[in-house]
Amino acid sequence: MKAVTRHLMAILWPAFLMAGVLEALVFSLVDPQALHGWGGSPIEWPEQAVYTVAFLVFWAVIVAAGILTRLLSGAAEDINREGFSGAFRR
Repeated sequence: MKAVTRHLMAILWPAFLMAGVLEALVFSLVDPQALHGWGGSPIEWPEQAVYTVAFLVFWAVIVAAGILTRLLSGAAEDINREGFSGAFRR
């Protein structure tokens, strides 16, 4: 289990840093108060809530990409034998 934790942290920490970079890039160009929902009505959230939700969404997407990359690069025999954690074997 220790190897899985180490591999997950190797995905989570860089994803956290890149989510911060992505948020800085996006919100240097986009005003949170100018965002609109699906129906065209303005989002009436405080700026801090928009920043927080956007950061968590960016982080989740980057983590999903990292985990998917790790799963696709894992050895097939380890994944078939152990399931998800087999991708983090090596």
